[in-house]
Amino acid sequence: QVQLVESGGGLVQAGGSLRLSCAASGIIFSDNVMGWYRQTPGKQRELVASITSGGNTNYADSVKGRFTISRDNAKNTVYLQMDNLKPEDAAIYYCKAVRLISRREYWGQGTQVTVSS
Repeated sequence: QVQLVESGGGLVQAGGSLRLSCAASGIIFSDNVMGWYRQTPGKQRELVASITSGGNTNYADSVKGRFTISRDNAKNTVYLQMDNLKPEDAAIYYCKAVRLISRREYWGQGTQVTVSS
């Protein structure tokens, strides 16, 4: 059974930092591209950042220079370091795994990030 469990969300003031974690089980972690997405009410879920098993990263323009995605293949965990948070970063953040061979997708349950101005 595949599980992606996010943690690290919470309430932070604008300009502050949070570090999200996503622990994966039930998958061969290194076979998957890992990503962080976010969603606010009434809007589509959007890509925040992604990282391949080899460490190649991709970021949404809105978070470049402020967020850093990383992964620890030995711990089956992907991280999202979020610095200089802005009120517009507030959302539910979801972890996603995409298996390279089959393109099958797995999602976590989400973690809430709230940024006060």
